[in-house]
Amino acid sequence: MIENLKNSFPEKSTEEIKKISKEYFKYLCDLMLETLKTLTMSKEEMMKRCVMDPKSIQLMQRLYNENKNLVLVVGHYGNWEWAGACFSYNLDYKLYVIYKPLANKYFDRLIYQMRSRPGTGLIAFKDVLRSMIKHKDHLNVTAFIADQTPHPDSAYWTTFLNQDTPVFIGTEKIAQKLDYPVVYSSIKKIKRGYYSLSIDMLFEQPKDTNEGEITITHTKKLENEIKEYPSIWLWSHKRWKHKRSGKLEDRS
Repeated sequence: MIENLKNSFPEKSTEEIKKISKEYFKYLCDLMLETLKTLTMSKEEMMKRCVMDPKSIQLMQRLYNENKNLVLVVGHYGNWEWAGACFSYNLDYKLYVIYKPLANKYFDRLIYQMRSRPGTGLIAFKDVLRSMIKHKDHLNVTAFIADQTPHPDSAYWTTFLNQDTPVFIGTEKIAQKLDYPVVYSSIKKIKRGYYSLSIDMLFEQPKDTNEGEITITHTKKLENEIKEYPSIWLWSHKRWKHKRSGKLEDRS
């Protein structure tokens, strides 16, 4: 993790890197406790601890009134689990979250129960496009995680946090194929145990975008969030475990 921080912020001193690392582990402990609390927290308590920006509610209501299904992009930043619950409690849209079923059946059921409790639907990673087409006739939003690590040979490669990084291109391809507007969800930490959620329009007409435009834009949005408040991103996941092959086309 320290190596990830050093590579991402070469301009920061050793003391600054150590400070971010210390803050990160405090955040990670809080995140684990907050995530477990999702299993029992009431709707009223959740809406007090994770508040959606009024302008975001207005934006989403407009899109709902226009009968538009959406692609939503979010990163492993802040408390993304609470963000999903906050979304479902505040909006008329049905939210679907893409997930990878866990090998451990007990924990898989636990995660499923936790994420579906506010009314959120779950879509297995391998069934994404099929499920989105199946659900296209009722208004919904499908959430894609921006910072998952794809196979290097099928990834879109770009520079993210000062490093050569593979990014899923599937989010962009699906949005273009279905012509679903792309929105981005930002989760800000207000204080310990409290967050705010905002949603920004990235592309209202994805079919009019160039190759890589959607992918680069949502990747840059996440990067800017991390630079602003680096300690609440999931630094301990293996984001840079793959290296770009020299045979791959340079698309950064």
